[in-house]
Amino acid sequence: MARRPRRLVAQMNVVPYIDVMLVLLVIFMITAPLINPGSIDLPQIGKTLSQPEQPLEIDVHKDGSLTVIDRAEGAAEAKLSRDDLVAWVKDKQLKSPDQPVVIAGDRNAKYDLILQVMDTLQQAAVKRIGLLAKSRDG
Repeated sequence: MARRPRRLVAQMNVVPYIDVMLVLLVIFMITAPLINPGSIDLPQIGKTLSQPEQPLEIDVHKDGSLTVIDRAEGAAEAKLSRDDLVAWVKDKQLKSPDQPVVIAGDRNAKYDLILQVMDTLQQAAVKRIGLLAKSRDG
């Protein structure tokens, strides 16, 4: 009777790798609860943060008329002409030079009217000028 030659088995035995992985899993499960999480040492600041200043609000209406509101002094509105606008803003900024100025335009006002007001304020060296927009949800 002739002996058949042995066939080579080309499979990898993964049982030892599974044993090692289970031992590592047990080690990590035991040591993980013993580790203290690091605490964060936050930096300290020397002064408290101040509240931002309430802006000067300029409303440009559809017909080109202007209404101004000083939110720092209350919500009282006043109608002004374009000529008086720069003097009013300069007078308010003498007391508080960093007070911002926001321009709110009526939805139906021409964009050119709003840009003219902004240009007038920029030519008068007003530094902090912005546009005020209403959010869609409110």
